Amino acid sequence: MSKTYAGARLRRLREERSMSQAELARVLAISPSYLNQMEHDSRPLTVPVLLRLTEAFGVDPGFFSERDTTRLVADLRETLAAEIAEARVSPSDFVELASRMPAVARVLVDLGRRNQALAERLASSTDRRGCDQETPRSPHEEIRDFFYRRQNYLHDTDLAAEHLAEEIGIHPGDVVQALTARLNRHGVRLSADAGDHLHHYDQGTRTLHLSTHLRPGQRAFRMATQLALLEYDDELDRQAAEDFPAGSPAHALARIGIANYFAAALILPYRVFHAAAEEVRYDVERLTDRYGFGYETVCHRLSTLQRPRLRGVPFSFVRVDRAGNMSKRQSATGFHFSRAGGTCPLWNVYEAFSASGRIHVQIAEMPDGQRYLWTARAVTRHRGGWGEPGKTFAIGLGCEIRHAARLVYSDGLDLRNNSAATPIGMGCRVCERLDCPQRAVPPLGRALRIDQNASTFVPYPVNDHQA
Repeated sequence: MSKTYAGARLRRLREERSMSQAELARVLAISPSYLNQMEHDSRPLTVPVLLRLTEAFGVDPGFFSERDTTRLVADLRETLAAEIAEARVSPSDFVELASRMPAVARVLVDLGRRNQALAERLASSTDRRGCDQETPRSPHEEIRDFFYRRQNYLHDTDLAAEHLAEEIGIHPGDVVQALTARLNRHGVRLSADAGDHLHHYDQGTRTLHLSTHLRPGQRAFRMATQLALLEYDDELDRQAAEDFPAGSPAHALARIGIANYFAAALILPYRVFHAAAEEVRYDVERLTDRYGFGYETVCHRLSTLQRPRLRGVPFSFVRVDRAGNMSKRQSATGFHFSRAGGTCPLWNVYEAFSASGRIHVQIAEMPDGQRYLWTARAVTRHRGGWGEPGKTFAIGLGCEIRHAARLVYSDGLDLRNNSAATPIGMGCRVCERLDCPQRAVPPLGRALRIDQNASTFVPYPVNDHQA
C-alpha cells in the first residue's frame, strides 16, 4: 500500500475550521509535533489518523488521495497548455502542485482563464476594427462552476428539503397531493392554463399555472420549486450571494439553480432515496418506476448523493445534444469537462442517439489513466401535437471504476482489464492522445508533420522530436 502524503490538505482542513495544531492533535489523539510533521509531509497520513479525520469531519478518505486531484490537474493542463508546449512546465509539475498546494493551483487556473478571456476579447475587438464592446463570460457558465466547486451537493439545502418532506409527508405515489396541500397553505392555487409556458406563477393572484403537457413527475418538480421560492427565499439569496453580487444575472440564475436543487431533494428525500439506490444497485430504470419520475430527474438526483457519512456513489452527470452541445454538466468526481471545444466523439453519450431508450454502458479511460464506468441513454421530449418539434438529449452518468462494482451496470464486465476500456479525452483541442484517428482539430501547441509525399491514418501527425 502506497504512503499518503497530504500535508497541505490536512493543514487547509484545519485552517478552514479555525483550529490550532494542538486542538486538532487532541481530536486525532496524536501529539502536536507528530501533526506538525504530517502537515509538512515529513510523515505520511496513517490509517488510524485517516479514519479519525473521516469520523470527526465527515470527509471522504479520497479527499487526501491523489485521485482527488484529477480534476484540478486537468484544469491546469487545459488553461496552461501553451506553457506545456513551450516546455516552461511539465505535466508532473501540475500533479505535484495540485497535490501539495491545491489553493495555489486553483488561483493559477483562474488566472489562466482570465488570460484566455482577455486574449479572446482582444482578438474580437481587433476583428471588429476597434469596437471596445466586451463579451463577458456567460452567467450560465458561472452557475455551472458554482455547483462544480461544491461537487454538486448543497448540504444545508438538502437537509432543509428532507425536513420539509418529512413534515408534509412526501411518499411515492402521492407527491403531487402533498405538494398541493402545502401550496394551499400559502394561498397558492393551481391552474391548468399555462399558455405557451410549461409553468408560470402569478404573484398577484397567487396562482401556479402548469401546462397540461407536463407529466406527473414534471408537475411535481415545478410545484416543489415554487415551494422552495416561497419557503426558502432568504436562504436562496444567502447561498447565491456567496459567489455572486445581488442583482446580477448570475445571482438570479443561482437562486433558480438552488431552488431546483431543493425541489429535487424534496420530491426525492435523501435518506430514503439513497437507501433505495443502494438496494437496487443504482438501477436507474427501477428507480424511475418506483418513484414515478423521469430518467433525467433520477440521474441528476443520483449525482447529488454526497452527504457526509452517508455518501452514495460519486457520479458525474451530463446532458448532451446530437451536435455535442453540453447543456448540463455536474460532477462529484474527478472527471473533467472541457471548456475549450467539444467533447470526445468516442464517448458513449453519442452512441446513445443510435438507439433511443436503451442504456449504453462503457468503460472509458482518460489520458491520465483514470478509468470510469459510463452509462448513457437518449431521452426525447415533445411539447405535444402533430408536427411540433421535439428535443432529444443523451443523459450520461459516470463514476470512477473503483465504484463500478456497486452499480448493476458493471455486471458481466471485466473491470480489471485495462484493454477493455475505450480511450477517450477531454476534447480534441486539448486531448493528449496524439495518435487518435478520430481527432477533429490539431493538438494545441504541437507542430504538425507536413509531408506532401506521405499520409497517415492519424489526421494530424505531429513532429516526433517535439516534447
